[in-house]
Amino acid sequence: MNSNSQNISSTRKLKTFNNPERFIEGWYWAILSPDLRVGEVKSVNLLGRELVIYRGKDRKAVTFDAYCPHMGTHLAEGKVEGNGLRCCFHHWKFDGGGFCVDIPCLDEPLPITLKAWPTAEKYGIIWVWTGETPLQPIPFVPELEHKECSSVVSSHFITNCHPNVVLINTIDAQHFNTIHKLLSAIVFEKQELNQNAITFRNTTPSSENAFLIKLIRPFYKNSMAYDVCYWYGSTGTTTFGPDFLHFHIMFAMRLLEGGKAEIQTLLIVKKHKGIFSWLYNRFVLWITKIAANHFLKADINIFRTIKFDLKTPIKADQSIIQFINHLEKQTALSWGTWQQARLSRDEESRENREKWRDVLND
Repeated sequence: MNSNSQNISSTRKLKTFNNPERFIEGWYWAILSPDLRVGEVKSVNLLGRELVIYRGKDRKAVTFDAYCPHMGTHLAEGKVEGNGLRCCFHHWKFDGGGFCVDIPCLDEPLPITLKAWPTAEKYGIIWVWTGETPLQPIPFVPELEHKECSSVVSSHFITNCHPNVVLINTIDAQHFNTIHKLLSAIVFEKQELNQNAITFRNTTPSSENAFLIKLIRPFYKNSMAYDVCYWYGSTGTTTFGPDFLHFHIMFAMRLLEGGKAEIQTLLIVKKHKGIFSWLYNRFVLWITKIAANHFLKADINIFRTIKFDLKTPIKADQSIIQFINHLEKQTALSWGTWQQARLSRDEESRENREKWRDVLND
């Protein structure tokens, strides 16, 4: 047996990871904030479900199921009135909570409600929670949790592989050497922040030939930090840099039909005060963008052609297996219905047979 593969068993068929019909209940990016002005309503297909999102007079974004409960008219054809939305067909009006508040041909509205989904805005993006009540926060950079931040929406692209597969790229220890020649050695230390968030931290010395090291080596001689945080198996944050200046990138992803991924990249920086703070923040975001584009350029073709199948895990894949284990414990929903995914009979049978072993011992 290869010494690097000790304590590693063969992988079993997974329920959620890389499954085109399932996703984790959580916050998902739906639309860019600047793309929804006050008084506008937009149609959005999110994880197989048709939605409408509008912005009322109070400037708050509201998300509904797309079709009027009367005759099924698509509400994106409707009109925003105050903080509510009126259907274009028979002019039924619904308030921000989805309650019907006016039917023109009736003295009193019927006790009918539209399905409204929890909606919030952060980093210049409108996020939608795919369950009844948010159980965790919108994804954030752990290092910046309690700090005021500036953010910039950066690159947007679609890959032919699942968001789960794209995410693990940032903790794939082997590819840092083979593709980027960034780190001479990697040992990730994992920590679960909550049921839906897991972090991986590495501070091993970096290769002198790495792009970022060459850029900063004249000014800094110590090791570079590298931290990753994954939320809901779909959104990841990466923090890297010397101890005096950390750069932060967020990859907000959503599953598309057929197991593809749509990815929105965000650049985030802690706000600084002072007369030159705006220029400083813009400079840091500019450097962050250069770094993000450098890594994406090297990996994007792999995302377009990969058919992920981890048949022969080795010790260097430890962090990937830990992420998969973490993902498999989360609440999975079904594509399109957003109902909790249930095991098929074959999956239940396999689950019972394999309870005694896991993919990889932590």
